[in-house]
Amino acid sequence: MYIQYTMDQLFLPMDLEADIPENHIVRVVNDTVNRLSDSIFNAAYPGGGRHSYHPKMLTKIIIYAYTQRIYSSRQIAKAVRENIMFMWLAARQQPDFRTINRFRSERMKEVLETVFTHVLELLVQEQYVSLEHYFLDGTKFEANANRYTFVWKKAIVKHQAKLQEKVHTLFQTIEAVESEEDALHAGTDLPELGEASSLTAEKLENAVQQLEEALQEKPKNKTLKKAVRQLRKDLLPRLQKYEHQIETAGERNSYSKTDPDATFMRMKEDHMRNGQLKPGYNVQMGTENQFVLGYSVHQRPTDTKCLKPHLEHLEESLGRRPERVIADAGYGSEENYSYFEEHNIQAIVKYGTYHKEKTRAWKQAIGKVDNWSYNETEDIWTCAAGKTLRFRYEGQTVTESGYTIRTRHYRSGDCSDCPLKAKCTTAKGNREMAVSLTYMRQKNDMRERLRSEEGYTLSVRRMTEPESVFGQIKNNRGFRRFLLRGLQKVSLEVGWLCLAHNLLKKAAMTEKRKRDEAG
Repeated sequence: MYIQYTMDQLFLPMDLEADIPENHIVRVVNDTVNRLSDSIFNAAYPGGGRHSYHPKMLTKIIIYAYTQRIYSSRQIAKAVRENIMFMWLAARQQPDFRTINRFRSERMKEVLETVFTHVLELLVQEQYVSLEHYFLDGTKFEANANRYTFVWKKAIVKHQAKLQEKVHTLFQTIEAVESEEDALHAGTDLPELGEASSLTAEKLENAVQQLEEALQEKPKNKTLKKAVRQLRKDLLPRLQKYEHQIETAGERNSYSKTDPDATFMRMKEDHMRNGQLKPGYNVQMGTENQFVLGYSVHQRPTDTKCLKPHLEHLEESLGRRPERVIADAGYGSEENYSYFEEHNIQAIVKYGTYHKEKTRAWKQAIGKVDNWSYNETEDIWTCAAGKTLRFRYEGQTVTESGYTIRTRHYRSGDCSDCPLKAKCTTAKGNREMAVSLTYMRQKNDMRERLRSEEGYTLSVRRMTEPESVFGQIKNNRGFRRFLLRGLQKVSLEVGWLCLAHNLLKKAAMTEKRKRDEAG
């Protein structure tokens, strides 16, 4: 009546591999990591101590875990004990969760990018990618930090200025009291602080030490005793805290106390629908055929200023810059266009007003400089009403990265009798304008490139390249929040995600190739 069932019977085959399907993703992970040279992992193991688990084994189980939506080191350690696929990869060895976590977040910090590059070289050899096109985009992931432990740089600077003024006023009060009491005044040498805005914690520390020395000579000076107590217990620690917070923030506007490397950004996942800023990181990825070719993690919320650091990081890891970069309007700026020209990179990158320029309202707007004519020989602009705007002066703006934007300023001779002035400008006087001729030339070149057949094809393809990768990682594999803290460890976590994605994509493409050959 029943199929024979006994738990004491020994069955063959005893090899776990017999229970794994032929085209399973775990075989792709195993074969790919086995093709890597053992010497790649030597930098992670300086030697000494007891024997370590083999780095290839640990690499396999972590990559496979990320393909299966398992990101916790404790859950990975549990799967190694209970899951057949993990048991086969680990050859029945059972590293604990501390070993797994230490390996992925500390041991591999100097090795993971090398592993990623070698896996990418295997994909190139097998013709999954050609490195001909580089589709770039960014997405934001929430940091492993409390959403409400924020520090705003502007508020800290404001508090610091108030504190510096308070300290300055306190020292002025001491000087006034010392001047009234001639006896004390003759025996007390008060320190000089200078301007309140230039007061630092180091200067204040030296000043407090001098006051303490003066207090030892005049221990009954109540005013001095009270001031020293207030400075030592309240004002000096607060000034030190403010300086530390400003130093931690750096060029950023904010950071999280839980993860100081995380910056507060506006996320698309806004469940409260109130525009709440959350601590996170900006992850930049370049793709081709929906394989990840390069990645980098940034603390800036906008994509515009992440392009140059990302491409420089890509050159360090791959040894070369991409020949052609395709990106959205978030990367369109004069500085980025100049960077492409300087390094001979063919870019297909929209600028902010590219789509607006196609509308009828834009073309009919008489106040738009794009609708005016320019005489390059005489350096004169002619508006829609026929008025001429002549050059006045040239201004310069230097960006954070050191790039200089030169802006030329023009002014009309007389707009008082112009019938179109109300539609052209809201200024009471004559019409003025400022324009970067370099940026206008770059936009004209980019406009022609985007409207070409190849440019249009690549722009449309860009919509399905990095966005699909982000959708796979966030929605299909449920990774929306980092588990590790700190910029370095978060970068490692992104590296594991990209490795897992590429091998999943390789498994799917291999299966498709086999079906096409069979059909």
